[in-house]
Amino acid sequence: MIGIIDYGMGNLYSVSKALERLSYEYIISDDPKELKNAKGLILPGVGSFKDAMHILRETGLAKFVCEAVNEGTPLLGICLGMQLLFEESEENGLTEGLGLLSGRVVRIPGVTADGKRHKVPHMGWNRLVFRHPSPLLQNVEEGHVYFVHSYYVVTDDDDVVLASSFYNVEVPAVVGKGNVYGTQFHPEKSGEIGMKVLQNYAAIAEGKGSM
Repeated sequence: MIGIIDYGMGNLYSVSKALERLSYEYIISDDPKELKNAKGLILPGVGSFKDAMHILRETGLAKFVCEAVNEGTPLLGICLGMQLLFEESEENGLTEGLGLLSGRVVRIPGVTADGKRHKVPHMGWNRLVFRHPSPLLQNVEEGHVYFVHSYYVVTDDDDVVLASSFYNVEVPAVVGKGNVYGTQFHPEKSGEIGMKVLQNYAAIAEGKGSM
C-alpha cells in the first residue's frame, strides 16, 4: 500500500487516479498513524515552498516523513514535493526544507546570458536526459514529460541528479539517493513515461525494486 501525504497542497486526485490505473492500493491521509502502515510514501505538492513547510511542521508531518525515511520507508516527492526534500528554498525568503537531500531551490531565470527571454513559470513538455541509472528509471525511455514550476534545484551532489531537462538552465528532473526519490515533473500527467516511473516506484515500495 502506498501512502499519499495530504497536507492540503498536493494534487491528490490525479496521483491517486494514476495509482488506481496501475492497480496499486493507496491511502490518502494526514494522519501519521495511518501513513506509518504504508510500504511507501508519496509527497505531492503544488504552491509555495514556505507555506508547504509551515504546514508540514505545524502538523508534525515533517517529523514523521524524516523519521519514516530514516527507518527505511521509500519516499517519492512530486513537483513541489520534490523541492521540499532539499535543504532550503529561496522562494518568498529563505526557508529550510526537509533536508533529506543536499541542495537549494532557486528561481528559474527569465533571461539567459545572451539576452533570450523564457516564460516563467515553465509550463509544458520537455525532454528527459538520463544522468545516472536508478531503479526508478528502469525500462523508462528518454522522452518528454510535463512540467509546471517556477523554481528548480541547484545541488553540488551530482550523483543525486538521476535525469535532467533543459529550460533556460539545466533542471534536475529526477533525483534520488538511498530510499528518497523525486520528480520535478508530474508523472501522473506525463503519459506512458510518467506511469512507468510511478510503477517503478510502487515496485520499490513493495520491495520488488532495488534501492
